[in-house]
Amino acid sequence: MIVVDLFAGPGGWSHALSLLGIRDVGLEWDAWACKTRAAAGQLTIRTDVALYPVAPFVGKTAGFIASPPCQAWSMAGKRLGLVDQPLVHQAVADLARGLDTRTGLLSACRDQRSLLAAEPMRYLYALNRAGEPEWVAMEEVPDVLPLWKQYAVILRGWGFSVWTGILNAADYGVPQTRRRAILLASRVRTAEPPAPTHAKVAEPQTLFGPGRARWVSMAEALGWGATDRPVPTVCAGGGPGGGPEPFPSGSRKALADARSRGTWRDHATVASVVFPSRRQGSESTVRHGAREHRHAHASAPAVEAQWSWSLRSNSQANATVRRADEPSGTLFLGHRANECLWVPEPVPGGSGAAVQVPESVRITAAEAGVLQTFPADYPWQGNKGQQFSQIGNAVPPRLAVHLLAPHLGKALSRDDFTLAA
Repeated sequence: MIVVDLFAGPGGWSHALSLLGIRDVGLEWDAWACKTRAAAGQLTIRTDVALYPVAPFVGKTAGFIASPPCQAWSMAGKRLGLVDQPLVHQAVADLARGLDTRTGLLSACRDQRSLLAAEPMRYLYALNRAGEPEWVAMEEVPDVLPLWKQYAVILRGWGFSVWTGILNAADYGVPQTRRRAILLASRVRTAEPPAPTHAKVAEPQTLFGPGRARWVSMAEALGWGATDRPVPTVCAGGGPGGGPEPFPSGSRKALADARSRGTWRDHATVASVVFPSRRQGSESTVRHGAREHRHAHASAPAVEAQWSWSLRSNSQANATVRRADEPSGTLFLGHRANECLWVPEPVPGGSGAAVQVPESVRITAAEAGVLQTFPADYPWQGNKGQQFSQIGNAVPPRLAVHLLAPHLGKALSRDDFTLAA
């Protein structure tokens, strides 16, 4: 029996499953996402999900995952999915009865990507006729919640217990307040959201519950150490296929001048959120922690604590700006990758050294990946734009672990990522 993962992307769900001791089969069209999956050792069929037949999976599918592309619905785009929503609802209703009206409906859509949100029903209808799958997990941007509610009505009619709602990834230890519409369904257990492990303000353990840790900040996830005055590591070199890191020209000069004045210190490593998996006998452990990840350049300079840093999601007037001692806002990457910036702000009462505050610095793909809770050494493929696009569209693995663990009979203990015996 297998887990089928539609629109698998670079492997957010797949990485989570691997930590839980399960492998999936991912269906994905984007060539660079497929290359990333291959480098990460994940099983992948490169295909158009809308054209691939369901028959090869019938009789073999225990779990079903789908995260349709969000570009048609996302606040970062034109949101034509909202205009097309009645057509998508019609496609889901028809597919649930075995009627394929996609061609006609597609011609009427303002954004042809909108109808991809109906594709999971084509698979679910065929699988249900064989009494499959045992469980379902789906994820999308919040505006898709009405569609998930339509799916829920249909799945309940087929004998599933179903829960739908909006979850904040920060409540599960992701250093990002990423809100997503979730559908969870099961034939064998009551579907319900996982219990949050984190909160905006830490909650102590009481007689009524284990309590919750404070939201994970960007500085904590990236291993910057300081919280009031986080010190970012600036890598002046590029990764595979990326070339040099594109600093603004004035920023590059300011960084070089500061280093020549002795106001820099070497900082060759950065701690990251990782999810190592370890087996000891029959006991499987997934731990959340930090480990050092060495940059391509062994002596990357870091700014002394003369200023604090905030992350600005893009250059538009309504961009989310968060201090590094907070979780980031939702990362809108891809076509706005070069506008996601670390913005320096002078710290009152600093050391008093005459150091010019640098210009804003673009976020790196490695940093963005860590803020999505991928390992720091995750093998992203493609140039920087292609990597950013994959990262922005991925499901945070840490959130995915919490969503999937109950379906797989894996109970997470109080320290969040150690599996209970």
